[in-house]
Amino acid sequence: MEPIVWEWVNFLVRWLHVITAIAWIGSSFYFIHLDLSLRRRDGLPNGVAGEAWQVHGGGFYNMMKYTVAPPELPEKLTWFKWEAYATWLSGFCLLSVLYYHGAALYMIDPAVLDIPWWGAVLLSLGALGLGWHVYDRLCKSPLGKDDVKLAAAGFVFLVLVAWGLSHLFSGRAAMLHVGALIGTMMSANVFRIIIPNQTKAVAAMKAGQVPDPALGKQAKQRSLHNNYLTLPVVFLMISNHYPLAFGTRYSWVIVAVVLVVGAVIRHFFNSRHAGKPAPWWTWAVAAAGVAVIVGLSAAGARTESAAAAPARVEFAQVEEVVLSRCSMCHAAQPVWEGIGVAPRGVTLDSAEAIGRHAPQIRVWAALSDAMPPGNVTGITPEERRLLAAWTDQLPR
Repeated sequence: MEPIVWEWVNFLVRWLHVITAIAWIGSSFYFIHLDLSLRRRDGLPNGVAGEAWQVHGGGFYNMMKYTVAPPELPEKLTWFKWEAYATWLSGFCLLSVLYYHGAALYMIDPAVLDIPWWGAVLLSLGALGLGWHVYDRLCKSPLGKDDVKLAAAGFVFLVLVAWGLSHLFSGRAAMLHVGALIGTMMSANVFRIIIPNQTKAVAAMKAGQVPDPALGKQAKQRSLHNNYLTLPVVFLMISNHYPLAFGTRYSWVIVAVVLVVGAVIRHFFNSRHAGKPAPWWTWAVAAAGVAVIVGLSAAGARTESAAAAPARVEFAQVEEVVLSRCSMCHAAQPVWEGIGVAPRGVTLDSAEAIGRHAPQIRVWAALSDAMPPGNVTGITPEERRLLAAWTDQLPR
């Protein structure tokens, strides 16, 4: 019964995480769009940077933004913060349920770093905490005065993190932890910078003082970071379902390219929202980036055999590898502890089933090292090469 209960806990926490992330990303996109679409006109109240007229659901809305604060504080303010907090909290719960609880399967790859489960958990927590601290220091350093230089430094930092994590965790866990770090940075921006600065502005108004404009400027910079990081973080968080993203040799380079692709796509929409000429070149860059990602994913698993690929593979050889390396989980009745049903409903405990699932075997175990997770059954590079050669010789 325990595996069934744990599986439903996983599902429900994931459901909550997706819902809260939709709410957060939606509000973030909306307010960036609103901020960029504001236009000035004669007759606006003092301190108003601009206004925007919007229509939705059969109603018209007149939105105005005060550069610092309105002359009088309204009786009721709507704070946009709980979406960010709930997204991070549910995401951390999901990280704990799936990765910390299943560290041996999903986090540790003995071929990369053979450590106990608690060591992997400590490395994970340290990466998230230290990563936020380094990013925050970069923003508060002299680099923070120049958005372009700060963005370049942040890009280099995240790529180095991706490279470093690829030498600590399995490919799946490494890529997901880059996404978890970015999500932590984004949520901490709201919790540590944006909301506190807004709270200080409100407190100053209540005390009859003019809020410090620097508070709003700092908060806006962090909000802009969150906006440009949104698309990459979504890619990284769903990457664990796609082995050609996380389970191949250059997965950390794929992270670097995704950061660029996500940023240029957001730049296109931000420019359009601001009424600037559409930078159509961004789509060419994004398309080229996707092509690079596809090419990098074809480089093969992180561990590669020096032996030449066999000219002809007999099915009996394939069957022996799959039954010995995969069928303990991928069976009608899995025997691996904690696995109640065959993952993704894929059974590999018969010759017919192996043949039927040849495409999945190719992607998950031949072209990448996604399976077995953490290589818990010790499949060798030579065996992966054999599986790749077998799938190559099958009719398309």
